[in-house]
Amino acid sequence: MTATPEATEATPTIVLVGHGMVGQRFLEALADRGLTATHRVVVLCEEPRPAYDRVALTSYFSGKTPEDLSMTDPAFIAEHGIELRVGDPAVSVDRAARTVTAASGQVLGYDVLVLATGSFPFVPPVPNKDAAGCFVYRTIDDLLAIEEYAKARATTGAVVGGGLLGLEAAGALKGLGLDAHIVEFAPRLMPVQVDDGGGAALLRTIESMGLSVHTGVGTQEIVVGADGAVTGMKLSDGSELAADMVVFSAGVRPRDQLARDCGLTVGERGGITVDEQCRTVADPHVFAIGECALAADGRVYGLVAPGYEQAETVAATIAADEASFTGADLSTKLKLLGVDVASFGDAHGTTADCLDVVYSDSRAGLYKKLVIGSDGTLLGGILVGDAEAYGTLKAFTGSVPPVSPESLVLPAGAGESVQLGPSALPDDAIICSCNNVRKGTIRAAVTDHRCTTVPEVKKCTKAGTTCGSCVKVLGQLVTAELEASGVEVDKGLCGCFAQTREELYEIVLALRINTYQDLLDRYGRDGARGGDGCEICKPAVGSIIASLAPTIGADVYVLDGEQAALQDTNDHFLANLQKNGSYSVVPRIPGGEITPEGLIVIGEIARDFGLYTKITGGQRIDMFGARVEQLPLIWTRLVDAGFESGHAYGKSLRTVKSCVGQTWCRYGVQDSVRMAIDLELRYRGLRSPHKLKSAVSGCARECAEAQSKDFGIIATSNGWNLYVGGNGGATPRHADLLAQDLNDAELIRLIDRFLMFYIRTADRLERTSTWLERIPGGLDHVRDVVVEDSLGICQELEELMTGHVSHYRDEWADTINDPEKLARFVSFVNAPDTPDPVVGFVPERDQIKPDLPLLSIGLRPGADILEGTAQR
Repeated sequence: MTATPEATEATPTIVLVGHGMVGQRFLEALADRGLTATHRVVVLCEEPRPAYDRVALTSYFSGKTPEDLSMTDPAFIAEHGIELRVGDPAVSVDRAARTVTAASGQVLGYDVLVLATGSFPFVPPVPNKDAAGCFVYRTIDDLLAIEEYAKARATTGAVVGGGLLGLEAAGALKGLGLDAHIVEFAPRLMPVQVDDGGGAALLRTIESMGLSVHTGVGTQEIVVGADGAVTGMKLSDGSELAADMVVFSAGVRPRDQLARDCGLTVGERGGITVDEQCRTVADPHVFAIGECALAADGRVYGLVAPGYEQAETVAATIAADEASFTGADLSTKLKLLGVDVASFGDAHGTTADCLDVVYSDSRAGLYKKLVIGSDGTLLGGILVGDAEAYGTLKAFTGSVPPVSPESLVLPAGAGESVQLGPSALPDDAIICSCNNVRKGTIRAAVTDHRCTTVPEVKKCTKAGTTCGSCVKVLGQLVTAELEASGVEVDKGLCGCFAQTREELYEIVLALRINTYQDLLDRYGRDGARGGDGCEICKPAVGSIIASLAPTIGADVYVLDGEQAALQDTNDHFLANLQKNGSYSVVPRIPGGEITPEGLIVIGEIARDFGLYTKITGGQRIDMFGARVEQLPLIWTRLVDAGFESGHAYGKSLRTVKSCVGQTWCRYGVQDSVRMAIDLELRYRGLRSPHKLKSAVSGCARECAEAQSKDFGIIATSNGWNLYVGGNGGATPRHADLLAQDLNDAELIRLIDRFLMFYIRTADRLERTSTWLERIPGGLDHVRDVVVEDSLGICQELEELMTGHVSHYRDEWADTINDPEKLARFVSFVNAPDTPDPVVGFVPERDQIKPDLPLLSIGLRPGADILEGTAQR
């Protein structure tokens, strides 16, 4: 424990004004240098809570609590004797007397004063900007106020500003159930980070989410009603938006009033002027860091990473060490409304004689641009929709990459794309820009400090501890360095098994082991045998047993006996758990084909049980809002009408989409609907390492989007082309052509082999797209195995699939016909007829939505259970 000095007149005092993310990093830097043992440290914090992660502020709307967001460990504060005073901001500074007066009236003397007062939201000076229903988006208290007003009075919200916080604010309003508009004065969204091409890709993706975007217009006036509350806003193009709420997120301004009042020098456009040590130019005893500081390069930095560097610089200066802050990298990687957006280096191509290398896919929402110097140097870039390569590309900025720029922007599976790993990076490449950690530092953490895991390296270097975007690269570097040092890297599935998932599959298949406990007792690690296993290996082994059930003599029904205890929550109840503890029900609709009678049945069930209905991207109808005890009743009516489980809850086949094909379409060359139905009925219920999606297009126009699926089929005049390894999710990937011009029998035989080979060799929770890139030899190896039968296992793969097809049983039908199995479908075992009181709904657009206590926890009238505490 650090010794804390007794506060005497001789004890030097450091007063920190402001306790945000940068202020907290400053405290950590003081502790790292031992300054908390030699100085009295006092912190004046304006907000009612200590430092929290403002970068992740919007995650509050996803259910995170202030405690989850907190960056302040009470043990750290206590250990270092820091006097943290929340809710007590500084109100004045007397530089002559070297004192700070707090709102509480207490006067504190200082030897060193550090201002970390941050910034305040800029609100355009438009009429009625302070009306009821107008908010800013900056603190947790702001979010609380927005949530309360939205629930009570608003149905439509407008966000002024289309930058980072503006898009997050719009997403929050949409999450609260409001129709959301985004108004951005610039001609594109995120004008600082992306160019016109990137802005267009971002715009298409965001509009597809149901958000309305208005670019190139400004806000002229907030329109209010007779009660003084917001009713809309007038725009600069003469149009008017109806809105019950307005959120201003049009940028920030340095919070420098305290400095102005005490005579410190500030910039013409704001910001406390400091030198390269972040010391104010007017007073050597006062420093400024973070968004309130005008750095020596004439810039106010609004990102957390430069603020951290400034905090480290001031701590070093106080300790009489050499340090300076002369500027910072403005590269950023963000996930906005689920969309990856990144920019780095000279993203807008301002360097003379530079060239752009661009890849754009409007349909997939992808935009990638690299800026290349005349000598081949990578100067910067913009990534929208897929920022997987951000860490590597950013690290290569300022150097000539070892491969052509064109190959770096192509997505995996398209053309001659190249995926450069972190091993190709030089040691001085910055891996974690938030904390300015270089590759060499990470390598040294492994070789010199004996770190063997990512958490250990994070603790040692601080890499990956802020935004987390570098953690994947961090893991790859740690593994590579351990292997290079001759250390055996444990690649076991988990702490219970030293084998990989692929090795466990082979053991189960070869020895016909049909229970998890038998496998654990015979092949588990010494300390795991005879135990209960863990939440990693139980569902993974459960999936292996389910996929091999007919062959190894296990029950194909996943809720029988021991298998029931191995399942994830969704499989445990054969339905998808939603955020308020209710479930969704998705019946199978093979190929997307459904009769009017089938539609009527689904509609009647949704109406009778009060369910929310939505057509999915997989050409099915999803019914949300079912309580657990209602599931068997809903399934009974569906099964009676000829429906079966759609397995939307399982790591198994989801859907096989189709266009209408040659039956109806004048361009179709094959019957895509028939093929899609045949494939979906063949592979339904097939358990696999991850979910499986497929599609069949009736011609080369590709309306079913087959090339974005795990296995996709496109009709030709001579038969079918088979594509594999596609993904349209968070990391899009074009599928690769495996074989072409196949007849029906050839197509099905190759899909059988491909799926069973994937199930046999993939890692836990590994999609086919990732598996195809990871497996040695990639596509060529897979083609050799499943087309050419290079390993001589194709007959076995086909037999395994035949066993699955012949033993398939509908899980819903099995459940409703077995009273013992029905007993699990209750909210409370000791009160089976009592519904969960936390599962509630409110009306929205003539349907329902979850009634979520997003930001507050309170009692529902008449209930004895705290909201948010009993979610399943």
